[in-house]
Amino acid sequence: MKVKLSLATALLLVCSVALGQDKNAPAMDPAMMEAMMKTGTPGDAHKALEPFVGSWTTKVTSWMAPGAPPIVMQGSSESRWVMGGRYLEERFKSTFLGTPFEGLGYTGYDNVKKQYWGTWMDSMSTGVMTSVGGPDGKVWSFRGTMPDPMTGADSTVNNQITVTDDYLETPWTWTY
Repeated sequence: MKVKLSLATALLLVCSVALGQDKNAPAMDPAMMEAMMKTGTPGDAHKALEPFVGSWTTKVTSWMAPGAPPIVMQGSSESRWVMGGRYLEERFKSTFLGTPFEGLGYTGYDNVKKQYWGTWMDSMSTGVMTSVGGPDGKVWSFRGTMPDPMTGADSTVNNQITVTDDYLETPWTWTY
């Protein structure tokens, strides 16, 4: 009973402090609020990501080193809008060299920096890949970095995504 009472008291204290801070917070500058609203609103650049929304059959071709033969993965991908059309979430499933593989990525457009960006996490790592890039017709090219498990340093990743009617083809190149 003491634990429940202590937790309830702690929650009440936290809520009281939070509510008190809101009442005493200074008013936001209207120009700052306008800038935040403008840069936080999805626009035409976000709409350009619409072709990626849906369920896809995928083919990922990876070259792990210059001159090495490619590794090809067939898989599936589900992409959907999240947070009011600001970000595209992709959930990917496949196998990589006989091991189950899944990935989670987000792609968006930064209205402040005026650039497309992407993040990627998967079941074969504990790091995050980040990249920037954009479209050239039906081909989207991104260049980014990810932690190299062999050296611990960041390695460069080049990614091209080709959109067709019901298929995404993604050749990746890792540069060590």
